[in-house]
Amino acid sequence: MGVTTENIFPVIKKFLYSDHEIFLRELVSNAVDATQKLKTLASIGEFKGEVGNLTVHVSLGKDTITVSDRGIGLTAEEIDKYINQIAFSGANDFLEKYKNDANAIIGHFGLGFYSAFMVAKKVEIITKSHKEGAQAVKWSCDGSPEFTIENVDKADRGTDIVLYIDDESKEFLEEARISSLLKKYCSFLPIPIAFGKKKDWKDGKQVETDEDNIINDSNPLWTLKPSDLKDEDYKKFYRDLYPMSDEPLFWIHLNVDYPFHLTGILYFPKVKSNIELNKNKIQLYSNQVYVTDSVEGIVPDFLTLLHGVLDSPDIPLNVSRSYLQSDSNVKKISTYITKKVSDRLQSIFKNDRKQFEEKWNDLKIFINYGMLTQEDFYDRAKDFSLFTDTDGKCYTFEEYQKLIKDNQTDKDGNLIYLYANHKDEQFSYIEAAKNKGYSVLLMDGQLDIALVSMLEQKFEKSRFTRVDSDVIDNLIVKEDKKSETLEAGKQEALSAVFKSQLPKLEKVEFNITAQALGENSSPVMITQSEYMRRMKEMANIQAGMSFYGEMPDMFNLVLNSDHKLVKEVLADEEKECDSVITPIQKEMNDVNKRRNELKDKQKDKKEEEIPTAEKDEVNDLDKKWEELKTKKDDVFAGYAAKNKVVRQLIDLALLQNGMLKGEALNNFVKRSIELI
Repeated sequence: MGVTTENIFPVIKKFLYSDHEIFLRELVSNAVDATQKLKTLASIGEFKGEVGNLTVHVSLGKDTITVSDRGIGLTAEEIDKYINQIAFSGANDFLEKYKNDANAIIGHFGLGFYSAFMVAKKVEIITKSHKEGAQAVKWSCDGSPEFTIENVDKADRGTDIVLYIDDESKEFLEEARISSLLKKYCSFLPIPIAFGKKKDWKDGKQVETDEDNIINDSNPLWTLKPSDLKDEDYKKFYRDLYPMSDEPLFWIHLNVDYPFHLTGILYFPKVKSNIELNKNKIQLYSNQVYVTDSVEGIVPDFLTLLHGVLDSPDIPLNVSRSYLQSDSNVKKISTYITKKVSDRLQSIFKNDRKQFEEKWNDLKIFINYGMLTQEDFYDRAKDFSLFTDTDGKCYTFEEYQKLIKDNQTDKDGNLIYLYANHKDEQFSYIEAAKNKGYSVLLMDGQLDIALVSMLEQKFEKSRFTRVDSDVIDNLIVKEDKKSETLEAGKQEALSAVFKSQLPKLEKVEFNITAQALGENSSPVMITQSEYMRRMKEMANIQAGMSFYGEMPDMFNLVLNSDHKLVKEVLADEEKECDSVITPIQKEMNDVNKRRNELKDKQKDKKEEEIPTAEKDEVNDLDKKWEELKTKKDDVFAGYAAKNKVVRQLIDLALLQNGMLKGEALNNFVKRSIELI
């Protein structure tokens, strides 16, 4: 029998070739459907024959793959209706309809069967209907607009589909390839699937037994009642899905009938570090048929870090981006999963807070990611999300706010949350804060910098400040105070002495100040402005902020003018340098005086009204002043180079901040030995 040339095969070859492995999923799924239909007919009394063994068999021949079932089978009329008419009528219209979404072809109008032609040069259907007195028939087609249909003998009801594999697809005749595809797509189908026979070791080699090799679990864990399952069942299922993974933290068993159907088990895995590495570990099924492990759009973005299985008949096998974006059920599923996850976390927190706190470090990446990316999740999670302080104690947001309210509110009524992101590296800053009676949070997670910025917007009149962003008295300013400052000349001298001995660090700049911090505080401290550091850290994780990432790191070197060692340096510098500095300074003052006189004289004049001689004199005075300044700085630098205490104090401050490395560290060690 011939048909028009406008047939479906060019469509199949053209669109589905890139994903041709799914032919096996489609054919085995069809076999399972036919088998389930028979079970249904038997259960309502419409089929009165012997149901018997319903296993679907997949077998390999020399150049064939056969999928056999004992389901409802087909009559000649049904073959014509479901196979011929669909494939060979108006294929061009069909192609036009689906040209923008090739995947939609699969699963439509029984066309899954035609995916066989992606790998086969000829396909045969040998089938016998379950209906009484039915005649078995054989349909055969080589992918051209020709097919044959004839009566044959077949003892048993059901369907055998025989694929004669083409030369480009010989890989599908390998046992290992078919085995891996069955494992991928058919592991949890609801009807037993057999591929070959089980093998046993005998006399040092593998020998086939008579027992079918069943490759699937037809009643997977997610289809069972949670009340019938123990923790060990969930852990075993997780090990089966992810053999090399650590034990999961928690799991959530989903079971919804309305307004959509959804079952599944979601696991919270232990996350080592990189977020991206752990995505795409949720497997999506439709009636136990594997669809995809790319679940963006179905699962909220932050929950794509979870592992596990979701099964919904409301999601078709041919999942496509456009479908996910437009389908209202998918949106409901996403909302439901978010709610279910937050309810489960809330209940664990409420019923076993100790266990929740023990697992917080592993859990917080999911919770923080969720709060950052989804407003409705933040509203739920704020009640069980935790802060951890540097002593390892955990607090809810509300508990912590009450704890620090009295002692950590500044003069403007802002609540100051102090935090460290490295307990050891910032140890001395943490200790200084604790000595003031302050509490310090440990915020060392990979999303904590982004979280801090978000919480500042969420919390009223609150600010987060890292403990090393300023000297302790300036972190939480309780009252306006006039701090004792050094007179300008001494401040300049100290600054020039210490600046001259700072090592040259790539993309690092220092601003030097002297402050009266009390004689028991450190002689020298390095701080970094909260704003600049945070901008640079955000640049690492947020596109569009790279400008900040390119800027040099700006640090403050704070000299404690109350400290004995700093006072000694200042006194010694005056004794050693005054005789040279005084005449230079006098000359600088004279230059400055004359320069100011000229500028005062010129201030109300237009540029063209100022005589050239005056302009030249101002330029000469500017140059002269710069030369004298350099000369003065050289005197301070010469003195500082001989003063081992200056360099030692700088290096101690750098060491404390993890900034002393290489040759500078080596020199520091040598100098320390000499000083001892």
